[in-house]
Amino acid sequence: MDLLAQLAERFINLFNLGGATFLSWVTGIIPTLVVLITFVNALISIVGEERMDGFAKVCGRFFLLRYTGVPLVAMFVLCNPMAYTFGRFVEEKYKPAFYDAAVSFCHPITGLFPHANAGELFVYLGIANGVSELGLSLGPLAVRYFIVGLIVILIRGMVTERLTLRFLKQKAQ
Repeated sequence: MDLLAQLAERFINLFNLGGATFLSWVTGIIPTLVVLITFVNALISIVGEERMDGFAKVCGRFFLLRYTGVPLVAMFVLCNPMAYTFGRFVEEKYKPAFYDAAVSFCHPITGLFPHANAGELFVYLGIANGVSELGLSLGPLAVRYFIVGLIVILIRGMVTERLTLRFLKQKAQ
C-alpha cells in the first residue's frame, strides 16, 4: 500500500514540476517572445513586404548571401518553420541547399533571437544552463553559437549545392 501511495505522489509531482516550468515560461520567456515577434512584424510593416521580397531575391543571386544572409533574414523575420518559404527567392537548383542552410540555422539563432525558433529554445537553454552554473556570462556563448551557426550553414549550403548540381547533371544524362 505504501508503494502505491509513493507512486501516486511521484506521478502528481511530475505534473507539479511541469506546471512550475510552464509558470516560469509565462512570467519569463513568453512575454519576451511576444514582444520580439511584435517588433519583427512591425519592422516588416515599416519596411514593406515588397522590399523584403526584393532584398531576398537580390541576395539569392550571390553564393555567400544565399547561404548566410537569406537564411539569417528568413529565420529572424519569419521564424521557424515559415523561414523556409524564403526558398522561393532562389533558383530551383539552389532550393535544396537553401533549405539545408536554413534548417541548420534553427538552433544557433535562438541564443540571440529566441523568437526565431521558440519551439526549440530548450536546446539553447540546456546549454546555457550549464554555462550559467559555471558562473559564466551567456552573451559570449550566444554570439559564438550564432557565428559558428553562420559558418556551418555556409558550409552545408555549399556542400548541398554541389551535390544537388551533380545529381541534376547525372539525371540529365
